[in-house]
Formats: sequence, structure tokens, C-alpha cells
Amino acid sequence: MAEELSRRLGTTDAVVVGLSAMIGAGVFAAFAPASAAAGGWLPVALVLAGVVAYCNATSSARLAALYPESGGTYVYGRRRLGPLWGYLAGWGFTVGKTASCAAMALTFGAYVAPALARPLAVGAVAALTAVSLYGVQRSAGVARVIVVFVLAVLAAVVVTGLLGDDTVTFGWVAYEPLPGSHADVWGVLQAAGLLFFAFAGYARIATLGEEVRDPARTIPRAVGIALGITFVVYALVAVAAMRALGPLLARSPAPLADVVREAGAPWLAPVVGAGAAVAALGALMALLLGVSRTVLAMARERDLPGALAAVDPARQVPRRAELAVAAAVIVLLLVADLRGAIGFSSFGVLVYYAIANACALTLNREEGAPPRPVAGLGLGLCVLLAATLPPASVLAGLAVFAAGLAVWLIRHRAGR
Repeated sequence: MAEELSRRLGTTDAVVVGLSAMIGAGVFAAFAPASAAAGGWLPVALVLAGVVAYCNATSSARLAALYPESGGTYVYGRRRLGPLWGYLAGWGFTVGKTASCAAMALTFGAYVAPALARPLAVGAVAALTAVSLYGVQRSAGVARVIVVFVLAVLAAVVVTGLLGDDTVTFGWVAYEPLPGSHADVWGVLQAAGLLFFAFAGYARIATLGEEVRDPARTIPRAVGIALGITFVVYALVAVAAMRALGPLLARSPAPLADVVREAGAPWLAPVVGAGAAVAALGALMALLLGVSRTVLAMARERDLPGALAAVDPARQVPRRAELAVAAAVIVLLLVADLRGAIGFSSFGVLVYYAIANACALTLNREEGAPPRPVAGLGLGLCVLLAATLPPASVLAGLAVFAAGLAVWLIRHRAGR
């Protein structure tokens, strides 16, 4: 088995992987709870989420260019802050995102055929893992098809929502939230936290750092392009949804489908549902890639079993890590319904990026340090948004990290 992965991804491939991770099923649902929290201040929450994403992406891109290896913040934390911080980042990411993989697979199954959601979810994990075993370029090719389709669906939603004859008109200042929703600073922060997770997929580009050509140039460029496209898309979707639904957006179970119905194009609703299913599939594929590369990096440092560090010499993929992640996700699918029980994943993502920003603060100018206010703001906002999550999510996240710390202490006291 070879020890290193092959650099086969160019800028376009990296952008596509990032887009498939960011523009996932969340965009088809996230605006409703975000609107319930922020009311008419939803655009402010979106901008705040974009600022957090920009800070995190800038720090991650500079670190990925300096350390173009698989593993993302797990690697940066070990190199800049010490093994424990890297381990905690990797632990939170691996545990949280493995649960996210199961949730995204179930979301795909529920959109396609609710009665068969679980077997369809298992089949999706198996199929996407089989594709990835043939090489990362094959996965990037599938991601390209998914991204084009999802963007086309979102474009149809935006055009319909903005131009439909039956849309609700309202003034930005007069727009009020529904009773029981929060349109205060806390509500805006909660909404920003909800919307931020829809941006977080740019980490997939960093975790694939070992497979990107000319990483010092490609990774920062790909992260910037993917994030910029995603922000523009989300801003347009938010405006269209607010114009079409007004305050009713806050209680819509399927807001983008309701946008096209309210705008006089109900025939588009099944297309929106198909877009959500395909987007869930794209997010699942990007998650499987990111988690398997983090597992590979942790296995190299023996924070996970060393056997998982093997790389297939023919396909240049971490075959054992990919199969192990797929097996873990399938087991979760068979024993639990995680669609409503992965709040700790949200907490883990924010901790992950807080550590990335802390790492970026240790860089000097020769190492390509981002502006210190950018990394500092990213660190502070990650901590702030984590604190605004629902208490159950915070407690679940703290429990996951406490379990990881206990494992670390036991392993190190036993001398591994």
C-alpha cells in the first residue's frame, strides 16, 4: 500500500466538491427555522453567517496551503497547538460528521420514498462509497452533475419567487415575525448559527488537501470561489422566499416548495423535491470523502487504528478508511433515526472551526498568516454561535468532546 494520496484534483474539481458539500439539502429547509428565529432580520443573519464563513474559510485556506495534507483542522491543530487540540478537532469532526452522513442519507431516502427511507439510505451510502473507491476524480465527476442540477433547481425557485404574480409584497421594515418567534439580537444569532452550517462544506476542500494539485494556489482559490458562489445563491434564495411567503416562511415545512406554489407554479414543487433529494446525495458524498480523509490522517498518527492509514496503490484512495466510514454510517442507519438527533454535530463544527482560527492566529507573515482581525473574529464568532445553540445541542456536544477526551487520557496513560 502506498502511504500518500495522488494529487489529481484541479481548481474546478475542488470548487465542485466544495459546492456539493455546501449547497446540500439544508438550503431547502434551513430558511424556515432561521426565519422563525430572526423574523424580518433574516438577511442580517445571513450576512452574519457569511462573515463567519468567510473568516473560517480564510483561516482554513491559509492553513491548508501551508499543510496540504489529508485531515484538515486535525492536522493544523496538531502542528500549531499540540496533539490534544488536533485530536479534539478530529474527534469532533469524525463523530459528528459520521452522524451527519447517516442523517443526510436518511434525508435522501425520505425525499425519494418515505416508506423505504432506511433501505434507500443504506443503498446510497454503499453506492457513493463504491464510486469513491474508483478514485477521487470519479467522485468529483459525480459531484459536478449533482451541483449543476441543484443549481438549476434553485435558479428556478429564485426566478419563480421573484417574478411570480401571486407573491406577497411587504416592506422590509414592516415585516414582522410570527407570534412566538424571536426578532431580537439572540434570535439573529440563532438564525446565523442555523444558516452557518449550510456554508460549512468548504472544509471538504481542506480535508482533500493531499489530493489537490498545486495546493498553495488551488486551495485558497477554490475555497473563495465556492464560498462566493454559495453566498450569492443563498442570498437570492432568501430574498425570493421572503418575497413569496413573507412571515409564513417561518412555519413552512418545505419552504422552497411553498415558494413555487405561492408564486403560481405548483408544477415545480416535485422538481424542488427532486432537487432536495439530489442535494442530499451530493452533501452525503462530500461528507463521506471528508470523514474518510480525516480518519486517514488520525490513523497515520495512531489516534485511530493504524490499519486505516493504508492507501490503495492503484486507485490512490484510502480504501480501508472509506470502507470503515461507510460501515459505521450503515450501522447507524440500521439502529437509529438521526435526522433529529445530531445537534452535537452543529456544536462540533463550530468547535472545529474555532480551533482552525486559533491555529491561524499562530501563523507569521512568512507562513501566509491571514489578517489577525479575520482569524480573531472567526474564533470569537464561532464561540458565540456555539453558545447560542439550543441547550440540548450544547450539552450533547460537550458530552461528545468529554468522551473523546476520556479516550485520549486512557490511551495516553496506557502508553498506547
